[in-house]
Amino acid sequence: MTEQRRRGKYPDEMRERAVRMVLEARRDCGSQWEAISSVAEKLGPTPETVRKWVRRMEIDAGRRPGLTTDERERLKRLERENRELRRANEILKSASAFFAAELDGRRR
Repeated sequence: MTEQRRRGKYPDEMRERAVRMVLEARRDCGSQWEAISSVAEKLGPTPETVRKWVRRMEIDAGRRPGLTTDERERLKRLERENRELRRANEILKSASAFFAAELDGRRR
């Protein structure tokens, strides 16, 4: 993950530990949700938060379909750049129209 990533309430080390604990607890529990709930109770975040961490790890590892963390960050960066370029284009169009009108007025 890049340094640009927004830091959440929990440190990365805790997220990684929680995911490892879920994978280990999954063997002893009846379901993944049971393992997630157990780990969440031990570490403090909500079960839904831990579930999201597990899903993100599964996607990043290629075990589940979806955009990886790096792909999501790249997509966000490209969308931001696209917005900036569209905004710059609009400014240039307005400036071009303004100067064209100025030049046209001077020729008369």
